[in-house]
Amino acid sequence: MVAIARGLMSLPRLLMLDEPSLGLAPMIVEEMFRTITKINRERVTILLVEQNVLKAMEIARVAFVLEAGKVAMKGDTRTLLNDSQVKKAYLGL
Repeated sequence: MVAIARGLMSLPRLLMLDEPSLGLAPMIVEEMFRTITKINRERVTILLVEQNVLKAMEIARVAFVLEAGKVAMKGDTRTLLNDSQVKKAYLGL
């Protein structure tokens, strides 16, 4: 949270976050994602890299799937969440 606050001090139009929920307790993760959503509503674009795919897809509008460092798929989150390949490979469904 401190790192996010520090990043916001310069009033950015883009905030890049790399694994902000890593190692956090579940209650804190929920608060983190609420905060990220609020920041985005205040007209700050968020570039989010996150291992918690389902949580990230809940708040994202567009998602990219990377394989070996290259974009394998991209699209709106609803489309990707319903894609059988994404479900199997990344969501364990």
